[in-house]
Amino acid sequence: MNRSCGLLNSQKEAVPLKSIEVELEVRDHVATVVSTLNYENKEDKPLEAVFVFPLPGDGAVCHFSAQIGQTQIVAELKEKQKAREEYDDALSSGQQAFLLEESDESPDIFSLCVGSLPPGESASIRLEYVTELAVQADDGLRFCLPAVLNPRYQPQGSEGAGVQVTSVPASLVPYSLSFSARVSSPRPISKVESNCSLDPLQYLNTDQTQATVKLAAGHKFDRDVELLIYYKDAHQPTAVVEAGQASAEPGSLMGDPVVMVSLYPEFPQSVMSSKASCGEFVFLVDRSGSMDCATNNTEQQESWMSSARDTLLLLLKCFPMGCYFNIYSFGSIYEHIFPKSVEYSQQTMEEALKKVEQMEADLGGTEILQPLKHIYSQPYIPNQPRQLFVFTDGEVGNTKEVIDLVKKNSGSHRCFSFGIGEGASSALINGMAKEGGGHAQFITGTDRMQPKVMQSLRFALQPAVVDISVTWDLPKEVSVTVLSPPITTLFQGQRSLIYAQLTGQSSEAAEGCVTLKYSLAGHPSENQLHFSLRPAEDAGLTVHRLGAQTLIRSLEMEEREHRGQQDGVKEKVVQLSVESGVSSSFTAFIAVNKDNSEVIQGPLVRRNIPTALFLLAPLGCAVRTATSTIMCDSAVMCEEIETGFFMKGRKQKVMEDGFPMMEEESQSRKYFPAAVPEQPPRDPLLQLVSLQEASGCWLLDPALAAALGQTNEEVEKSKPEKASSEVWATILALIWLHGFKMDAKDEWELLAMKAASWLCAHNAPCVSECVDAGNVLLGCSVKKEALGL
Repeated sequence: MNRSCGLLNSQKEAVPLKSIEVELEVRDHVATVVSTLNYENKEDKPLEAVFVFPLPGDGAVCHFSAQIGQTQIVAELKEKQKAREEYDDALSSGQQAFLLEESDESPDIFSLCVGSLPPGESASIRLEYVTELAVQADDGLRFCLPAVLNPRYQPQGSEGAGVQVTSVPASLVPYSLSFSARVSSPRPISKVESNCSLDPLQYLNTDQTQATVKLAAGHKFDRDVELLIYYKDAHQPTAVVEAGQASAEPGSLMGDPVVMVSLYPEFPQSVMSSKASCGEFVFLVDRSGSMDCATNNTEQQESWMSSARDTLLLLLKCFPMGCYFNIYSFGSIYEHIFPKSVEYSQQTMEEALKKVEQMEADLGGTEILQPLKHIYSQPYIPNQPRQLFVFTDGEVGNTKEVIDLVKKNSGSHRCFSFGIGEGASSALINGMAKEGGGHAQFITGTDRMQPKVMQSLRFALQPAVVDISVTWDLPKEVSVTVLSPPITTLFQGQRSLIYAQLTGQSSEAAEGCVTLKYSLAGHPSENQLHFSLRPAEDAGLTVHRLGAQTLIRSLEMEEREHRGQQDGVKEKVVQLSVESGVSSSFTAFIAVNKDNSEVIQGPLVRRNIPTALFLLAPLGCAVRTATSTIMCDSAVMCEEIETGFFMKGRKQKVMEDGFPMMEEESQSRKYFPAAVPEQPPRDPLLQLVSLQEASGCWLLDPALAAALGQTNEEVEKSKPEKASSEVWATILALIWLHGFKMDAKDEWELLAMKAASWLCAHNAPCVSECVDAGNVLLGCSVKKEALGL
């Protein structure tokens, strides 16, 4: 049997990309990422290598260069069509050229073309981007290096032609990844966690404000690389002033200083403890085939779909009486439990729970636009603010259309989004939350969905912050141009960022002040931050680039809103992109090797570099992704899939013989019936939660006794004589939660507060006696005050 040397794809073709090296530098909450991609042509003919890969949707790509032998070529940003023509012209004339461009459909996908790599030659491509790190609910800062690019579903009739992508199962990715990070902050670094194996954290100084960490060797490309960075002190408001570029014109964005202001509003505890007693809660749950993938949670052995069902159970128990709700689910089609939102009651809760129990990942592709349009078309319920929760694995091709629709309706609701699984589109998840005035969460690896969703529900139940304004107090010779869109949402402990250009000269000792004013539950509040106008030392141009990118994204959205009819917006984006060196949807990086006098002979052979496709499912089942299905069993090897990156309304499955089978979307269920796995025994916590009434109490019955691990006779016999059965049952449930499930408090805290409120509202007699008797029965020692009574 003949064996070829070097890296091969499943078509037995050599893959010219050998390795990727990533260096991350984190300064407080801003990251600079430098990726080096090493190519080598081991074939006997010249190649063009094409690599379509994910980047963070909010990253500002600001440098692209190629090293061939001793020659380094730094790419320039040009209008996208001109850059493409220059690339094609260079290849036609036998020159080497390199092209890097953002996808027209989604800002978190890039394509890199390495043109005319002669036989035996190597090239190193360096690309750099800067990004802000999102604050998590536990105060950690999240960095994600997307390593997985799942095919994205493009609905029929969507705009844009899409990009070609090549995907292979993660185990077959034919190149290596090395990743190292350097973290520095004014505050000590307490820990760095990851969903991947890391070498131990190395501190570089005694006060632990600088540290390095590396990805352990042998990364398998079965997940995005996620880092969570924790500093010892809670986040503080800061302002960083960065000097302008000496070579740029004063008065221009790059020539003037730019300030980045980070605000962390703290709300009074009295206001935070009051929860909204009204609202319309609408849930939109992805039921596309790809939601059937198993989570990485080895203890539970569950799919993302079953995790979503459990999460909906918790949510349905936490709603306040008198609010309204509805649950939508979507794939290629969409369904809703009720024709319109209904008032929350025992009857409507039970009806919803029955439907939720039957939900499977059996609705085909990921078509999110139509259900969103339907939700937004529903009439508003007076005095019930609409809160939309969207759960999706983010495998959509029409990202910009979806985000634009959320923004168009942003005045009438708040949108909380959840990116599920590896490879969820950061552009989609962050974009929906940002434009919808909500909060975004990513649920990957071994994460449990429930605590993250409950954190967002707490945000949704917070009183809405209104009348938000930002004012600047600067020396009279300095003027300010704000680059960021206005702040429309504030949440307790969550960061708000403002970028602003400062024009004019000031003295070394000059100070500025920014004031954030808002109203919360009828109380006017303000936060002030004084800062020095003296630029930080050695800051580079990171803040300028992030400010430029913020302005570029706002202008791009404005251009889409007016469908290109507004004069000068596209030209303004191109000019800003070229001046700042930050890529946009209207520009591309182009580099041509003009030093090479040798014309490269012969027709170019195209080689598509595969990205990892996330596959987590038991052997022997059909693994579904939004636009591709790979049938796997222990005897059949999964082969490389090459599809139109956004295949319009179609599914494809590729068997080992290489022949694709195409079926219209409507036929998808015939080929992909929902797998019905054997149901594991129900989690005891969920068993207890499922028995809670909509009012907040529990009923005394054999099911409750079983959930508490007792017999019905024991529970009945231990009840204090004067206590009602509902009060006794509810106190027992609360003692069990506090006694045995404190590690999952984030998940049950809201429904426990609801139970405590029910007890207080009923002015229940002999509560202390019930608590004492309950502790004896359950073998606990929980204090009455701990139960909120």
